[in-house]
Amino acid sequence: MKHNTISQTEAPVGAPAQGHTTRSHRILLVDDDHEIRSLNAEVLVESGYHVDTAKDGASGWRALKAHHYDVLVTDNTMPVVTGLELIKKLRSEDMMLAVILASGTAPMEELAQNPWLHIDALLPKPYTVAQLVKTVDEVLHKSGTVH
Repeated sequence: MKHNTISQTEAPVGAPAQGHTTRSHRILLVDDDHEIRSLNAEVLVESGYHVDTAKDGASGWRALKAHHYDVLVTDNTMPVVTGLELIKKLRSEDMMLAVILASGTAPMEELAQNPWLHIDALLPKPYTVAQLVKTVDEVLHKSGTVH
């Protein structure tokens, strides 16, 4: 029997999927596309991570204020609050968790003008679920949070 570890930001994180080692890393996954968000969350849970999801940048910001995360994986192009705006809020509050920006059109000029945003990885869309997991693993390893 598999336990659900994908939670909306208002719900507590559940137990890891049975048969997988708990990596004990918490990931916030923000994407306005329900199908992408669900698939990515499921794959990360199957890889042993605790995952919370948010449907947009505003919900993601509320989650970041309420919980501790090791990694933020955010889409860039979203209504209300974009991924880049979410990262700006995050950094302006001195939250130094690792950030992966997923985007079909990465805002390279704005990123170059704002190195203080400290993006740990860019994940160009479209990407495979294997690329997502590999990027999360590499970012955690680089940040020194892998045990």
